[in-house]
Parts: sequence; C-alpha cells; structure tokens
Amino acid sequence: MQIIKSVFINEIFKISKKKKITAALIFSMLSVIIAAIVEYSLNNFAGIRVTGNSEFSILILTILIYSLLPLFTTFICVDMFAGEFADHTIKFTLTGPASRAKVFLGKILAIATFIICNLIVVMIFSIVASLFLNSNLPNFFKILVSYFMAFLPIFIFALAAVLISNITRGPTSAFMLSIFVFLVFIGLNLVFPQIRSFLFTSFFDWFRLILGNYINYSKILRIFLILLGYGIMFCAAGYYLFEKKDI
Repeated sequence: MQIIKSVFINEIFKISKKKKITAALIFSMLSVIIAAIVEYSLNNFAGIRVTGNSEFSILILTILIYSLLPLFTTFICVDMFAGEFADHTIKFTLTGPASRAKVFLGKILAIATFIICNLIVVMIFSIVASLFLNSNLPNFFKILVSYFMAFLPIFIFALAAVLISNITRGPTSAFMLSIFVFLVFIGLNLVFPQIRSFLFTSFFDWFRLILGNYINYSKILRIFLILLGYGIMFCAAGYYLFEKKDI
C-alpha cells in the first residue's frame, strides 16, 4: 500500500507540472463564466429564461460532459501512458521498486483524482454563477449528487483512453483514436437508438435520472452495473497491454 501511495503521489506531482492540466482547469472555469454571461444576457436583455438557479449547474454539466471533460481527460490519459512510453520517461518509473501493477494502479488513481478535481472546479464555479443569476438558493444536494454521478462515465471513458494509449505507438495516434472512438460511440447512440443500452457513452447524462420527482432506482442500478462492467473490462485489458508493453 505504501508503494502504491508513493506512485500515486509521484503521478500527481507529474500531473501538476503539466501545462495542459492548468489550461484544462482554466478552460473549464472560462466555459462556466462564458455560459453565465450568455444566460445573463438572454435573461436581462432578450427576456429569455434559459434555466433556473439549480438548473444552470446541471446545464453546464450536461454540456461539458459531452465536450471539454472527455477532451481534457483524454489529454491526461494519453500523456500518462502513450506520452511517457514515447519519450521513454516511463523507464524511470518501471525500473523502481514498484511493480507494473502498482504503477498502473497509481496512474489510474491519479487520473481519477484529476477528473474529480475538474468536476469540483466546474461545480463550484457553476454554483457561484447561479447565485448571481438568481437570488434563490440552488438545490445543492441535487447538484452535488449529479456531479458525483457524472464522475463514473467519464472515468470509464478514461479507462478506454488508457486502453487505446497502450495499443497505439505514439501519443498523437492515441489521442486521435480516443476522440474518434468517442465520436463513433456518440454517433451510434444517435443513429441506432436500439443499441443505446450497450454503449457506455449513452449514460454520460445518467445523473438526470435523479432530477425528476420520481427516481427509478432499478434503472440507476442497472446503468451502474453496466458501467461497472465496462470499467472492469477496460481496466483489465488496459493493464494486460501495459504489462506486456516494452519500454
């Protein structure tokens, strides 16, 4: 456990030094600010009511979870796997006392931490913005639960990006293929709605199931089990390829 903790701290340190991570957090904050300005302009100058005070945070989450959040997550996954293999910095990690399994787990935990931090930044800024847009207090509980639920599908996509990063030879091809797979899955959701239940990308907005007056707990459980199954498969396949990959 101590070795995993050391690997995790080392990966977090490396992530914190990457300019892409700083840029990702800044763009996340700017996207919330721009959306708040747009909604304020529509509300006060055009007379169009886009969302309520609680719905603004949910609207931002719905938009970002299909755009910037997967994009930034792909960046970090590719950098931590395909990028380190390409520039051979992975040698310093793999020649240490930690086994490949512990290194892989430490990297996955670091990616999960990045996703959580990104969601927290978006949630805080969206809540603050909603307070300026509406004098009434938003429903903090529903917002918190929605952002908490949004973590899982993004993390599953991160595991898919990790798997792709261990298949490809370079970071550019890993990034392009990850985005291509994401777009293909989204396209399949739209073109073939009958197979939506088999594609994990169709559950990116599954947090909406808790927003209505009636909460279908059985459906939430079914989606959770599907996402969990995807996560186990992607994680196992990604680790297998990581274990077999030459440095």
